[in-house]
Amino acid sequence: MINESGILNINTKNLIYNYNFFKKLKKNLIVAPTIKANAYGLGDRRVYNLLINQGCKHFFVATLNEGIRLNNKNKLIKIYVLNGLQNYKLIKFTNANLIPVINTIEEYNRIKNAKIDYAIHIDTGINRLGISSKDVKMLDLTNRNIKLVISHLSSSDEYKIKYNIKQKKLFNTFINQKPKGVIFSLANAHGSILDKTYLYNMVRPGIGIYGCYENKKLEKKIKNVISFKGKIIQIKELQKNQYIGYNRTYKTKNKTKVAIIGLGYEDGVPRLLSNKGFVYFKKDRYKIIGRISMDSFTIDITKSSHDLKVGMYVDIINEEYRVNKFAKRCKTISYEILTSIGNRVYRNYE
Repeated sequence: MINESGILNINTKNLIYNYNFFKKLKKNLIVAPTIKANAYGLGDRRVYNLLINQGCKHFFVATLNEGIRLNNKNKLIKIYVLNGLQNYKLIKFTNANLIPVINTIEEYNRIKNAKIDYAIHIDTGINRLGISSKDVKMLDLTNRNIKLVISHLSSSDEYKIKYNIKQKKLFNTFINQKPKGVIFSLANAHGSILDKTYLYNMVRPGIGIYGCYENKKLEKKIKNVISFKGKIIQIKELQKNQYIGYNRTYKTKNKTKVAIIGLGYEDGVPRLLSNKGFVYFKKDRYKIIGRISMDSFTIDITKSSHDLKVGMYVDIINEEYRVNKFAKRCKTISYEILTSIGNRVYRNYE
């Protein structure tokens, strides 16, 4: 029996559905899920093994340590490390069966004569990680150890923007060099549905695998993966003119029945929702009153149509009130919400 103060339910069938959606975009398309940041908070090793069982053979992480955590013993499974070599020794990657993504000419010069597979990241205009397009002439893309060339779209969720086309055209100039046996990848989840010309050999979906989106076009293609619940740990009756929470930001106007939920900002319920946010139980909605603290927050259940009791759970995110709606109320994006759900929250895979 699950008895934690917070539960993150992860619908594995919907996660697999989303992975297969990207697989079906093009025949023989490689889908390489991004499982950095603990698979966006859902649990990297669980998601990794789940997708391997679906035939997935390519993955992306951000850091060397994220890759080492996955304990990859299978030479057929390719795990690419986006943050590159940095100052690590090459043997760190070979011992862990990881493939570094080369982001600078300095990294390229260190690895070009080594007997180790690697990927090249070319910056086509996001001006983040990646080798500047003007420096690509310094690369020998015919090197047999180069297995993958990637770039990253700046505005893939804005599907009518011309900047995507500009980046794609620049990326195509490298493909026209026709290196043999190299995989090319430009698109993440949103980029993969711009149109088929963005697909190339591989797509790298992250947020879309986990059921989230930043535009309506992707929303219509994928299924929700998570729900987030908090446990009622105390119920009490308050009289009129009593304060709730730190700094007395809420004062009762009448006799008020409240429930204290055993989650706080450490668990991924942003302090910004103090006196603004809501939670749900079936069709009822309850307002958050007072300041959200590190470990708890308070809701007004005075007019509840249900007999709520200690030990019952209310929904913070559910099928109707999905991550993206929650993120908008928090004035942020779904990526930040997912990766902010803390380690005290129990991950339940169903």
